[in-house]
Amino acid sequence: MGTQSVKILIIEDDKALSDTIKITVDSLGETTQIYDGQEGLFEILSGIYDLVILDVMLPEMDGFTVLKRARVELPKLPILMLTAKDDLEDKMHGFNLGADEYITKPFYKEELLVRAKTLLRHVGLIGDEGSLKVGNVEISIDKHQVMVNEEQVNVQGREFGLLVYLIQHQDQIVTKDQIFDRLWGFDSETSLTVVEVYMSNLRKNLRIAGANLQIKTLRNVGYTLNVIDEDTL
Repeated sequence: MGTQSVKILIIEDDKALSDTIKITVDSLGETTQIYDGQEGLFEILSGIYDLVILDVMLPEMDGFTVLKRARVELPKLPILMLTAKDDLEDKMHGFNLGADEYITKPFYKEELLVRAKTLLRHVGLIGDEGSLKVGNVEISIDKHQVMVNEEQVNVQGREFGLLVYLIQHQDQIVTKDQIFDRLWGFDSETSLTVVEVYMSNLRKNLRIAGANLQIKTLRNVGYTLNVIDEDTL
């Protein structure tokens, strides 16, 4: 699953409901299921997830506390809250802490999917019909296809996942650790230097294709992807 373009974290202690949520949003990307608030916050703070679906009533740490602490480190991460209470005061508390969306249980699966898609679109993580466009590069996530100036470029596997991840975080710093955890996983036995190898290959392929994107290395910090200003070409 390493090339999935979107990573979704589900923090819900009801395992049957968690499985239902997973099945509902599986079409959007790769899902990880966590069943208590403390472990959920640890996962959120890894910085590798694109969307969090967070229950309010959780063991170890409640959803509001998880939300409040997550917002300190990740103010732009889309977080959708689930609550068993259809209480305006409860919802306002969640929104004041930084929740992006709220769904009351029980909910329609179709509604959850639509709201999750909307949040991902708002932050540019998925475009219409699963496409992303930056500069003269267009990516079809569904087809795993990369086009530069309407010509197809051979970017496959984890290199494709790397390009999508960088584009989804355009103009932001992503660390080597975040990339590694995202594409290879925490428990991978592969060396961290594999990131540099894939980054080098990706740069080469984009340069040969004439992409007007630049991937900068920030020494001891990470990488940023930017559109090259035409005046500097």
